[in-house]
Amino acid sequence: MQKRMGEAVARVARKVNDTVENKTDSLDLANCKLMTFPVGIYKAMRSVTEGIHRISLANNELKSITSRFITTFSQLRELNLAGNYLHRLPEEITSLKHLRAINLSRNRFRHFPESLATVTSLETIDLEENEITEVPSEKLASMASLQSLNLRDNPVGPEVRLLVRLLVPFNLLLSPEKPIPEA
Repeated sequence: MQKRMGEAVARVARKVNDTVENKTDSLDLANCKLMTFPVGIYKAMRSVTEGIHRISLANNELKSITSRFITTFSQLRELNLAGNYLHRLPEEITSLKHLRAINLSRNRFRHFPESLATVTSLETIDLEENEITEVPSEKLASMASLQSLNLRDNPVGPEVRLLVRLLVPFNLLLSPEKPIPEA
């Protein structure tokens, strides 16, 4: 058990060091079994955080993202948080003025993260395979940059489907409606 944990820590450290040494614009910590974003990374990356435009924390075990994470990586354009246990985002997500794509698929959102509707640069929101039943249609309709919203495999009802289709000027992906069983 300790050996596997040590290997996981070493893998994260290698990935962070590669990003810092090569001054790349992305940090890929997908599939690292992270339960939280390691605090030590903030210090290790302080010289390059402004240049980080893409971060993947997909397929970890994250239950939350901190406001410090958002404010530290303020220049993000793409954020992949798919396959975690997230159910909300910090309010500071609204400060990501360059964010174009966010992947929150396969998480535990029960409500559409409404703070995303104020991120005017967002072009793509992926919320596939969550537990969302309601969406803020009017707020979404006012998002001028939004091109695609993926809500497949969410239990959105027929009235929400109709309202959203009437109001939104972007590509909306929904699962086919299941037929209503006869009594």
